[in-house]
Amino acid sequence: MISYEGVRLGAEAARRLAETGLYEFEPGLTDLEFERIEREYGFEFADDHRAFLAAGLPVNVPPEDGQTWSRPWPEWRGGDLDSLRRQLDWPVEGVLLDVEHNGFWYEGWGERPVDEAAALDAARHHLLEVPLLVPVYAHRYLPAGQGSFGHPVLSMWQTDIIYYGLDLVDYMHQEFDEARGEFDESWSPRATVPFWRDLL
Repeated sequence: MISYEGVRLGAEAARRLAETGLYEFEPGLTDLEFERIEREYGFEFADDHRAFLAAGLPVNVPPEDGQTWSRPWPEWRGGDLDSLRRQLDWPVEGVLLDVEHNGFWYEGWGERPVDEAAALDAARHHLLEVPLLVPVYAHRYLPAGQGSFGHPVLSMWQTDIIYYGLDLVDYMHQEFDEARGEFDESWSPRATVPFWRDLL
């Protein structure tokens, strides 16, 4: 059951992004499109993320020189399947990169195997159990999960993970509003999703 508050948050986030004038929008995803995407990739959107994408799909603009992502908005409708899969895999692949090259090991996994290949295999096995994160824009993510909403937006760069918004509405302000100010003491997001919250 999709929550009213989740729908309200998603619609407000879409309105905030539209007000910036930075992007054009295609019609939002339909229920049939959501079903196809969720079946294809094996997850359900959080209620606010779903409502945001139902309100309208932001259209990617040509990238600026040096931009990391050529298509930062996931192209859920008619996009390249491999590109979407890479964006969905980004958080886990980033952790694996740090395990392999930077000595990262999550204490909840127990003792790190001495053999590097065994450590990477063990990490890969453990990461099959962590909650799935879904791309919002480039390397900004929300947890998957119908019936959930209001999660902080996380910026994922390997195991360097930071908050980028108290929720989807605040994220639109932090990422796209040129009038945003500095954070004050009242800005204190709290991640709730297991494993990922421990890396913040």
